[in-house]
Amino acid sequence: MANINPTRMNLINLKRRINVARKGHSILKRKREILVIEFLKMLKQSKQSRAMLNDLMQQSYKSVTIASAYVGNFELQEMALHKEPATPIRIRIKNIMGVRIPEVERVQRLPKMSYSIMPGSLAVDDISDSFTRATNSIIDVAQREQGLKRLVVEIDKTKRRVNALDYRIIPGMKGQSKYIRMRLEEMDRDMFSALKHVKKKLAASHPK
Repeated sequence: MANINPTRMNLINLKRRINVARKGHSILKRKREILVIEFLKMLKQSKQSRAMLNDLMQQSYKSVTIASAYVGNFELQEMALHKEPATPIRIRIKNIMGVRIPEVERVQRLPKMSYSIMPGSLAVDDISDSFTRATNSIIDVAQREQGLKRLVVEIDKTKRRVNALDYRIIPGMKGQSKYIRMRLEEMDRDMFSALKHVKKKLAASHPK
C-alpha cells in the first residue's frame, strides 16, 4: 500500500479497473459454466462410444475365429496381407469457447469389387466389415477423449483465473481503493485544520 500514490486520479483509475475486473470475472464464470456443460455432454457420449467400441471389438474377433474355422489360419493371414491399407482420415477443428476440439472423419474411397469364390469368403468379408465398424468407433472414441482432455485443461485454467479475480486481484484493488480514500480523507482533514490555523493567525494579526 505504501507504494501507491494516494491521488484522486489513481482512485478513479482503480475504480475503472475494478469495474473491468468484475466484467471479466462475470465472463469467465459464464465461460466456465458453458465448458462444464459441454464436458459433461461429451463425457456421456464418450462413455457410450467406449461401450459400443468394446462390443464391436468382441464381434470383430469373433468373426476372425469363425473365418479361421472356414479357411484356416495360414490362408487367413495370406488374405490379410493383400487387404487394402486403412482409409485415411481428415481432421477438422471445432471451436468451443476458445478451445480447439478435433473432429476426425474417414475419407471415403470407392470400394473395390471382390470376386472371391473361395469357401468361407463371406466369413472373410465379415471380418473386413466388422473391423471397419470397429475402426470408425475407435476414431469416434479417440476424438471425444482428446476433446475431453482439452476441455479439462481449459476448465482448470478458467477456474484458476476466476479464483485469482475472486480472492486476489479484485480484493487487492478494493484494498488499494480503500487505502487511497482514507489517505485522501486524512489529507482533506489536515488541509482543513491547516486552513483554520492560517485563518486564525491572519485574524490575530489583523484585528479590527
